[in-house]
Amino acid sequence: MSRPRDAAATKAALLDAATKLFGERGFDRTTVRDIANLAGVNQALLFRYYGSKDALFATVLATQSRELLEDSPAEHLLRTVLLRMLEKQPRREDHPLYAVLRSSHHDSAADVVRRQLGEEYARALASLTDAQDAELRADLVLAWVVGIGVLRTVFGKQPLAGADSAEVAALVIRAAAVLLEHTDVG
Repeated sequence: MSRPRDAAATKAALLDAATKLFGERGFDRTTVRDIANLAGVNQALLFRYYGSKDALFATVLATQSRELLEDSPAEHLLRTVLLRMLEKQPRREDHPLYAVLRSSHHDSAADVVRRQLGEEYARALASLTDAQDAELRADLVLAWVVGIGVLRTVFGKQPLAGADSAEVAALVIRAAAVLLEHTDVG
């Protein structure tokens, strides 16, 4: 006799397993089979619920981003994001920015990344200014942060790649406060 399926529990188990394995091994060294085995389910269920490994990775990123957004007041969000992004020093090809770039050609993954990493962060950042062009200002700061991450982590551009994380964050926050005046520069 087979046990009844619990779709929500299966999806949660897959998400938890993927989060753990992507964090430990990186995107490329994590297989669908490994995720399914850790979750205790058939790998076909991963494809049923998430569509692809790339889409599951995008969902992992979106979930982590949502948690970060919920845990950080808007005025501290930029500092928190920068420090997390800059302090992580995994092998470059394991950095989440690589996986985001690799996943962006899949429609479902790109949609999750765009919606979660773009719109939600932009909305939080836009709340840090009273200017009429708040959305534009937020997008500019968000683009700058992503660009910093790409130059530092993906390209290893010096001196940025070797710079102290706290120093980089402090410089960026002070400059971003020109656009987002309610940013905590402390």
